[in-house]
Amino acid sequence: MSECTHDCSTCGEACASRQEPQSFLKKLNPYSSVKKVIAVVSGKGGVGKSLVTSLLASEMQRRGHRSAVLDADITGPSIPKSFGITQKAMGTDEYLIPVTTVSGIQVMSINLILEDDTAPVVWRGPVIAGAVTQFWTDVLWQDVDYMFVDMPPGTGDVPLTVFQSLPIDGIVIVTSPQDLVGMIVAKAVHMAEMMKVPVLGIVENMSYFRCPDCGKEHQIFGESKVEKVAKDFNIPHFVRLPIDPAVAALVDAGQVEQVSGEHIAPMADALEKELAE
Repeated sequence: MSECTHDCSTCGEACASRQEPQSFLKKLNPYSSVKKVIAVVSGKGGVGKSLVTSLLASEMQRRGHRSAVLDADITGPSIPKSFGITQKAMGTDEYLIPVTTVSGIQVMSINLILEDDTAPVVWRGPVIAGAVTQFWTDVLWQDVDYMFVDMPPGTGDVPLTVFQSLPIDGIVIVTSPQDLVGMIVAKAVHMAEMMKVPVLGIVENMSYFRCPDCGKEHQIFGESKVEKVAKDFNIPHFVRLPIDPAVAALVDAGQVEQVSGEHIAPMADALEKELAE
């Protein structure tokens, strides 16, 4: 036997001290059941991750699947507002109980356990990451078919925690038509590759505005780049979401479940196909 270098990745010996790669995955509590977990991500903020998360969860719920949303954006939670949730999450000695929306979507967000919705969450990264992990392990998720994780922007502590702690089946990247779209997508794709998580699709939000009078599409933020970006990064599916004042009004009123699934439906189709058991 050659001298041990303590680098098991380059060693063929089957010694007793051989170290296997450590898994950081956290187990659900024994009362919970979640089949598929999809993270909705972006390399920057303000592109509409929460909107896409809400639309996908609502569309899957309409199709007869049991949907859930885990709001991992601890410092900027907007999911409860989109769904019109005003009540707080309840709990027992064993687990937290998520709030259920009008259509039956299970939701857990930091704002559902804070006394004041407007109170800032001034926590350091590890504490925020720990809260996200507890949303997975300590919440009673009942027979969930599709859980959508609304991620904070970037590639910091929380995204890393989600990728390592939750059994992510794939990610959906959200972007916008501006010139920096390539960089945004690249960051998300490269992190997914590092974590060995497949990229299922890309959603270009604010892609165009359709004139209600003449029906013509106006590309307010520049020419759409989603098709080219999807091809460049070998992302299998993409959709374009328009700027729609009616959608904005419904979300502001906490009625995102009433938004038509017309534009997000192709991505929901892709998720059903890609994640079919």
